[in-house]
Amino acid sequence: MDPTDEKTPKPVDIYRDTWVRFLGYANEVGEAFRALVPVSLVWGSYAVATTYVTADAVDKGKKAAKVSSHTTRVAVAVVDTFVWQALASVIIPGFTINRVCAASLYVLGRTTKLPLPVRKWTTTAIGLSTIPFIITPIDRSVDFLLDSSLRKLYGEGEKHE
Repeated sequence: MDPTDEKTPKPVDIYRDTWVRFLGYANEVGEAFRALVPVSLVWGSYAVATTYVTADAVDKGKKAAKVSSHTTRVAVAVVDTFVWQALASVIIPGFTINRVCAASLYVLGRTTKLPLPVRKWTTTAIGLSTIPFIITPIDRSVDFLLDSSLRKLYGEGEKHE
């Protein structure tokens, strides 16, 4: 076998390739449960997701610093990762699940005679089941947004991934 045919395995990125990635979805889960839990738990879920976003940005900055001593390149890695993750993992999906749940609770209240606890649990189930469907469209939309704006300032080769 030719050694050039062997592929070196891609290093594992703890923030993208392991269970740690799910911490970025904590706020969506918190929003889905908003009707059932104290609001402090919902805000706690945002703290978890924001910690994940920050840790990923710091990690990408450290990786960029190992490759380049240019402060600007390191700053770009941190800012690009933080902005992308904040939008794609916290702000947009949190808002989306919040609105889906609020709308479903409202519609269930107006169109059914289900007791309030049942409506709240149904809303939570709808919110949780929505999460897998919003991830890819939001990720792609944030890529497009950053490619069309912020990334033009520092060149397209510096994307978060």
